[in-house]
Amino acid sequence: MYINPKWRVLTVGDGDLSFSASLLKYHQPQQLTATIYDSKVCLQEKYDDNYYQQLQQENCQVITGFDVTDKNTWGTLKQHSFDVVIFQFPLLPAFSSKQAFQAQCETSSVNTLNRALLRQYLVNCFAYFLNEKGAQLALITSKNVKPYLQWDIEKALHRNTDINYIGRFTFDISKFPGYKVRNVNRNKHVKSTQGTTYIYSLKSLDTCKTMFDSDSTEYITYNLKSRIPVQKTCQICRTGAFASERDKLMHLATKKHQQMFDYDQQWTNYLQHESINQLSAANNEAGSNNE
Repeated sequence: MYINPKWRVLTVGDGDLSFSASLLKYHQPQQLTATIYDSKVCLQEKYDDNYYQQLQQENCQVITGFDVTDKNTWGTLKQHSFDVVIFQFPLLPAFSSKQAFQAQCETSSVNTLNRALLRQYLVNCFAYFLNEKGAQLALITSKNVKPYLQWDIEKALHRNTDINYIGRFTFDISKFPGYKVRNVNRNKHVKSTQGTTYIYSLKSLDTCKTMFDSDSTEYITYNLKSRIPVQKTCQICRTGAFASERDKLMHLATKKHQQMFDYDQQWTNYLQHESINQLSAANNEAGSNNE
């Protein structure tokens, strides 16, 4: 992960704060603000607060109880003051009970809920966190295994927005000594697995390429237009090119494709409801202003 020393960085949901502490020590951004979902008391109970104390000693702002989807939890965070926002290995918090799970998943699958979390993260990055005159980069690092690969991070999250998917690069955890990937709601260290960091921006692909190519030593797979005809691929599963129509039909009949197709349909339905709710809210606001 390339960090320009001139950048102002915001980390989101950083478990025990070990990523933020390592980033500050070994990459030395101009400014770092670190946030965690847990309260300070919960942090101390689950992990201890060693990294919290380290960051405090370096005059790094740390905000606890930070929910990236809820503005009421952002406290003293100064908006529109960052160049880069980073969300490492995001995942919905564990459900508190079977009843809570059933209530949340009555109309949406866990797959959809995780996509919704990341979509709201991206929207809020560009609406509230990132400075329009800065680098304007939102990063998501995720594991290359199920269920994370089933979230369609490259294509689904920014659908129907002005946000551009720029590309991806392999996340090298060795460049962040001391960083421990944590389980959600548990104090166990997660066994390291290969991860990928996905890049988003309101800036164009060409602008971002110029920025990275001139400074970064990371190998980035940019979101370039494929030369493979769409009809010879499966866009949902990101598979192809198929050698023949028969091969494609065989793929469409697989369990893997059927599952991804179902997830895609659920996500499409979610986005339709989101658009309806946004339109309704806008109409209500307009009506209120006219009174």
